[in-house]
Order: sequence, then C-alpha cells, then structure tokens
Amino acid sequence: MNQFIKAVLLPVIALLFSAPGFGQSIKGVVKDSTGKAVPYATVNLKNVANNGIITYAISDVKGAYTLLLPVNAPVSSLVIEVRCIGYKNQSKSITDVQAPVDFTLSPSINQLQAVVIKSSRPVLRTSGDTLSYKVSDFSSVQDRVIGDVIKKLPGITVAADGKISYNNKPISNLYIGGDNLLDDKYNIATSTIPQGVVDQVQVIQNHQPVKVLQNKVLSDDVALNLSIKKGAKLQMVGQESVGAGLPGNYDINLNAMMFKDKYKAINYLKGNNTGDDLQEDLISHNFADYVNRIDNNVPPTVLSLGSVNDPALSRERYLFDRSGLLNLNNLVNFKKNVQLKINAWYLHDTRRQDYSQHTTIYLPGDTVRYDEAQRNRFQPNLLHTQFTLNINRDKYYLNNVLLLDNNRSTNYSSLNTNGNMVNQVFRDNTLSFSNEFNLIKSLRSGNIIEAYSYVSYSSEPESRTIEPNYNAAIFNNNVPYNRLLQNVDVPTWFTNNYASFKIPSNFITQSFRTGFNIQSQTLTSNLNVVQTNNTVNLESDSSINHLNWSRKKLYAEAAYDLPGEILKVNLTLPISLQQINYSDTLYALQKSLTRLYFNPQLRVKYQTGLENYLTFLYSYRNETGAIEDMYQGYILKDYRTLYANNAALTERQNQQAAIGFNYRKALTLFFASLNAQYNHIASNNIASYVITNNLQQRLVLPYPNSTDSWALSGTASKYSFALKTTFGAGLQWQSNRSVQIQNNSLLPFNTTSETVNVSANTKVNEQINFSYKAIFTQTDSHSAAVASAYHINQLLQQAFINYSPTTNLQFKLSGEHYFTRQRGNPNLKYFFADASARLRVEKWKTDLELSAVNFLNVKTYDALYLTANTLTASSYTLPGRIILLKVMFNL
Repeated sequence: MNQFIKAVLLPVIALLFSAPGFGQSIKGVVKDSTGKAVPYATVNLKNVANNGIITYAISDVKGAYTLLLPVNAPVSSLVIEVRCIGYKNQSKSITDVQAPVDFTLSPSINQLQAVVIKSSRPVLRTSGDTLSYKVSDFSSVQDRVIGDVIKKLPGITVAADGKISYNNKPISNLYIGGDNLLDDKYNIATSTIPQGVVDQVQVIQNHQPVKVLQNKVLSDDVALNLSIKKGAKLQMVGQESVGAGLPGNYDINLNAMMFKDKYKAINYLKGNNTGDDLQEDLISHNFADYVNRIDNNVPPTVLSLGSVNDPALSRERYLFDRSGLLNLNNLVNFKKNVQLKINAWYLHDTRRQDYSQHTTIYLPGDTVRYDEAQRNRFQPNLLHTQFTLNINRDKYYLNNVLLLDNNRSTNYSSLNTNGNMVNQVFRDNTLSFSNEFNLIKSLRSGNIIEAYSYVSYSSEPESRTIEPNYNAAIFNNNVPYNRLLQNVDVPTWFTNNYASFKIPSNFITQSFRTGFNIQSQTLTSNLNVVQTNNTVNLESDSSINHLNWSRKKLYAEAAYDLPGEILKVNLTLPISLQQINYSDTLYALQKSLTRLYFNPQLRVKYQTGLENYLTFLYSYRNETGAIEDMYQGYILKDYRTLYANNAALTERQNQQAAIGFNYRKALTLFFASLNAQYNHIASNNIASYVITNNLQQRLVLPYPNSTDSWALSGTASKYSFALKTTFGAGLQWQSNRSVQIQNNSLLPFNTTSETVNVSANTKVNEQINFSYKAIFTQTDSHSAAVASAYHINQLLQQAFINYSPTTNLQFKLSGEHYFTRQRGNPNLKYFFADASARLRVEKWKTDLELSAVNFLNVKTYDALYLTANTLTASSYTLPGRIILLKVMFNL
C-alpha cells in the first residue's frame, strides 16, 4: 500500500493541487542496460527547490514518455526523475527543452517481503537458475530415505544404478546444505539421509561451483542441493535397522549423520546377505568426465574369469552375497571459506554366481557355438581414502585432493566349457595414489590466473590359473599338463601440469592455457604351462611381453566464453604436440610417433524463453591408442579369448555433433527435452578375429576402419494436479554401423535399438499411493554378409502400491514382470512379487517391519542378449524367497 501511495496517489494529488498551467512538452525514452525498452516506468517532473512533484507520466510499451512543462517556469528549477521496480532510480536536469531526455536504467536487486500462499497443490519455486521442490509436497509416510522422494519429482529421473538426471541431463554433483560432502558418489546420500530431515530438493542449472569463475566461464552443469530443515541441523540424525530372517539371512544398517553449517557427516556400517549390493553406494557417476579432465587413461583390468553378462534384473533378485561396508564421510567448514573433507571406506564381500550360457556366432557359411556352465565365487576387498582441502572465495580458489586406493580380490570358478571341466583362480591386486592440486586467483586488474598439477601412480598385478589340462592340443602340443598360468601387470606413472590466464570483460572471457603431461608405463605378461612334473615353461615364444611405453604431450589452448543471459557460448581451440615411444626387445619392436593435433570444441546455449533453451555441441578429437593396444605377444584374457596385436599405433579421429531442446513450465510442473547426437570415428586399423569352437583369437591389422552412430532421445514429465500424479515418458533410438573381420570375412553390421518407457506415480490420498513403470526395448542386428537378421523384443513392467490404514501401520505390495521374445526361441516370462508390513510402536519409538522378497520363490532366470552377429542365451540361478524381520529406530 505504501508503494501504491508513493507511486500513484502522490503524483495525482500533486497534479490536482499544483497551480501553474502547462505549455511546452518534453519527450524521451526509458531503456535498460541491454537496450531494451522499460515499459510502465514512472517519470516525475520535480521542482528542485522543494523536491515536490509538478506532474508525471508513465512510459509506454516502447519505453516512450511525454511530460508537459509549466508555463514560464525556469528550466533550471526542474528535474526529471524515473522510477521503476527492479531498477535504480535515476534523475536528470533539463538543459534544452527541445532535446529529448533519455534514460538508461541499471538493474537493482530488491528484497521483497515474502508472500505465503497456502495451497495443497505442489508448487515449484524458481529463483534465477535454481528450481526448488518442497519435499513435503511429494513425499508420503512410506518414504524412508530422500532417494524415495527424488524418484517422484517431476522432471527428475533416477536410473537403476542411482544416477540422477534433470530433464534428461545427468547431474554433476549433489550438495547437502550447500556443501559437497560426497562429490559424485551421491548414492551414499540418497540411500541414507532420512527424507524427513530435508526441506527442499533444489535443482541448480548453469552451475559454476568456483566463485572466482562465476559469470565469467560458461558452465552447463546441473547440480542438486538438499536443503536441510533447521531442526535437523541441531542434532545428530540416524536411521538404524537390524534384521534377521529365512533362510539364514541378515541385514544390518547402523548410521550417524550430522548436517550443521560448520560440520557435516554421513558415517555408517552396513552388512547383509540379502542381495543388497553395497558396491552401488560407491559408484562414481561422472568418472568419465574425471578421466577427461585429468587426461589420463587408467589401464583397465586385463584378465577375467569369463564373459558372463549380468542379468537385466535388480541386483537383489540375483545376487548371492555376504558383504560388509564401513563408510566414513566427514566435512568441516572453518572460517574464511576453508573446508576440509575426509572420505574413506572399506568393503569386504563374498559373492557367488551360478549360470549357464549358450553362445551362437553366425558367420558366412558357418556357425560357432559355445556351451558353458560356471560356478563362480568372488572375494573383493576395497580400501579407499580421500583427503580434500578446499578454499572457495570470490577472489581465490584452492582445491587439493589426495587419493589412496588398495583393492584386492581373489576369485574362483568351476567351469564346464563344451564338455571340458576346468577350475580357475584369478587374483587381482590394485595399489594406486594420486594428488590433484588446483589454484585459481583473481588479480587486482580483474584478470584470473590458474595453476594445476596432477600426479599419480598405479600398479595392478593380475594372475589367473586354469587347470587341469585345458585345451592341451592348443597350449601344450597335445601333451597332458597340470595348469596354465597367465600373469599381467601394467605399472603406470602419470603427471599433468598447466598454467592458465583468463581475461574477463563485460562481454567475453578469454582464457589461455599451456602445459604438459607425461605418461610412463611398462606392460609385462607371460603365459606359462605347469607340466605334470611341476616344471614351468612358457606356452610359446610369442606368449610373453615386456613392452615399455612413454607418452609426452605439450599443449596450448585458447578458450572464449560468452556468459550472456540469452546466449552462452564456449569455444575451445586446443593444439598439442604429442610424442609416443614404445619398444619391446623380445619382438625387435622400437617405434615412435610424433603428431601435432588440433581438437576444437564449440558449445552453445540459447535461451529461447524464460524457462526454455536450445543447446548445440560440436567437437573434433584426435585420439591415439594405449599400451593395451600395442603388445605383440599373446595374452589369454579369459579361458577362450587370446589377444595379440600386429599393427601400428591406433590413431582415431572422433567427430561428434549434438543438438538439444529443453522445455520447462514450472507453474504447471511440465518438463520435456529432445536430444539428437551423431558420432563418426575413423581409425587406421581394424580388429580381426579367428573364431573356432574352442577359442577366439584377435589380431589388430593395419587397415582403415570407421564406425558411425546416431542417437535420438526424448523425455517428458508432467504432474497432474487433478489426479495428484506424476506422469513420465521417454523415447530412445540408437543406431550403430561398424565393420569387423571374422574368420577372414569382412562383415559390416548395423545394430539398432529402440526403447520406450512410460511411468505414473500417484498419491491417491495420505493413506494410498501407487506407482507403475513400463520399459519396452527392441534390438535388431543385421549384416549384408549374413542372410539372417536378428531381432529381440523385451518388456519390463514394475508396479507397487502402498497402503497406510493408520499412521502407525503400513503395507506395501510390489511386482516386476519380464517378457522376452526372439524368433526361433520360446517366449521368456517371469514375475517377481514382494510384500512388506511395517508397524510403528510409539512406546518404544521403534518400527517393526516384516518383508517377503520374491515370495513366489522364482529360482531361475533366462535371458537373451544380442550384439552384432552374436546371440547369447543365459540361465541364472537366483536366491529365491527371502523373509526378513527388521527392527528400525531413529537416533
């Protein structure tokens, strides 16, 4: 009301009671700092002597205004003042009655009084690039952890492995009360934090976590922040549960959490043998981005027990495990934005896996088949520690991360392959450390300097034995023997260092960077035969490697960022001089490669509306192979795959183009996105496979090769206020064209997959909520060199219903239906059902939960997999029915 009196009534009263008459007029235009017209601004003509308003005008839609000047009034006594909400007031004296008086207003941030609108309808709150979901609007009494609520939020999807995406874009981080406690291992938070302690889930678009670079360097990242309720910040929080059941099952979860502004922690101890995969808590969802940033390809594990596929089931359906995890995550905020963080865990697990597999490879004029059955036992022990020091100020940023990992595993396998019984033992020990240092500082001139250094070391000795007398005709000249022993190790040193200089301005930020990195590796391997008299000899002269490798790169980069409100552009122009040397005296191998590469990248984001935007990406990358592509001696990677290489170093040119459109209407809770992507990879070599009924051998040959892939995806999510339901839908289409050489035949392949999904999550009332999801996938593979085409249809349906007749009693019933169809094979149909009942005992402040997982006792599962011309039919043994009684209470 006060604003109304000042802006409207006072000018009117002044006009009515002002004595002088009016003659001449003066005109002008009101604009903002971007040149846009400012409509509905109040333009007051005031008397300098008493600051009284003589007359006023309102600017029109083009920003134009006209004021009548008093007759015979001296111009020197008059001043024009412009006022408009959201802009700073501005005044100008009149010097020439004939000249227009134009205004350019600067924006002003005003804190308005809060307006509270009471409604039972969910409302999304927007503030700049931040979108806020009120947890209480979407939660129900059955939700225990915040991850249960996040799955229901319109515009947000959660993958089977816990990866969160907003409008089809994966999030970069999940913050807790504004602090980065977990980096991208946010499954720890979503599966642990009680939903009742979270006030809001906030989506932050264009997220730039480094304050020095905000509004200067473009970021299209999306992050989530969990805003903690004030009451929950004052005390320790914990949800504890202890369960036991049949047949001989247990489940323990003890945790303690703190979410104060100065100290945050999630510490817990978990253990179970119910199929709850604790390794999923440790998934790094953006690991590929991390590898690209440090520019170091960590050597992958070389050996394995076999090529079994994990079934397309929830892990709790098929996992036989006895696991325990101690996970400690603690963050302390000191004064002046200094932050110290410690993340550490130790996991021990014993897993069992029983499966049989029938593999058919269709070749021109031939068909190769493998029949296998395995009983596997895995025993991983994972130890991880991470220390992070972070200082994030407006003018200064420092981040140092020290990582230490020691992972050891011993795996056993009893194998029947094409009628031959063999046993395998595989030992894999990894030791690694790294330190990443990053310093960014803003100078007095406004320019920004940055220094970066990364250093790492890793070693992973692997050994696998196969016994007895496996394929003696191939590995020991048809002479019986005891066992095969394959050893591999690839110790690696790596460092990457650079310095950069950024020049920000009102329009564009220029960045210049120069640096170097060095990678030094040695691949050693040998395939030995242990004879019946226990003597050991090499399987052959070509079954040993001692390959030395070094890669040195000197690079420079110019980058240009246009961080505008409407148009955001990032152009990166890197050039690098790379030298690779590799040698193995066992094969008289001594080669080097020196190349000058140019790898440009362009990213564009155009705001088509207040909530909608277009994105475009183009990149061209020159890539080279790694040490695992260059060894000349044979390595028996698994019991039927023998690899070697006989070509020059792989060189690839990777072109990628992508375009996307994101639509959002927060007021009606509607979200949609559409994305298209194309990749073309050209290489200077091609893999050649020799496939027999006993073994597959691979050689890399020096012939040009290319692959093309297309992808199209779309998502939509809408909350229906009338039905209190979040509807979701998605479409994904992928096509891949590649060429392989198999048994001396050149085989071009075209593999296409289409996936359609629909979902609905409804809150009927406070007592009942219901969820349904269906995913249909169609996979086709065709080669012009093979007469037959291969086609698989799969349908997955999931549904659950929660019913709470009282606040202290809850029931849940859920089910999953799997259907697979492939021509020439019988249809595969499976139905899993779960049920639970939870009783709240107020006297003890404790919940009692009785659950039955897979109560229909499905104990086997069959699945089909199609890649290129390989069709695999697998059969898995499942744990069957598990009945568990849990006692749950809060700290």
